[in-house]
Amino acid sequence: MKSIKPFGSGFAALIVLASIGAASYAGDTIAAASAPSVASSASAPVATRKENRALRKLVYAEFAKDKSIDAGDIGVGVKSGAVTLTGTVIDAAQIEKVGALAKGVPGVVSVTNKLAIRRNFAQ
Repeated sequence: MKSIKPFGSGFAALIVLASIGAASYAGDTIAAASAPSVASSASAPVATRKENRALRKLVYAEFAKDKSIDAGDIGVGVKSGAVTLTGTVIDAAQIEKVGALAKGVPGVVSVTNKLAIRRNFAQ
């Protein structure tokens, strides 16, 4: 009977055998991890990121329409239509104003307003 000698340390062969064993242990076939299924699931997050970026731009565009708002210190995060506002504004009235503007943008599901009033440091 011939013995099989591993190439090098045999570590690579062990990894391959372990991954085959893990797939069959889980009840999956090797074909279940084929490239098309991986590619189709990877395209969904890309589309979501593009939608989030587009909505973020719309929110910033809404801020730009109101000349009384300095959006330079306002951060806008978007995740599946949920907008989170961070950063600082010059007074308390602008916190409410910025939140209301963000809520009015089509596609915005909810707004979490974490804005704070900008403090001037004494020099």
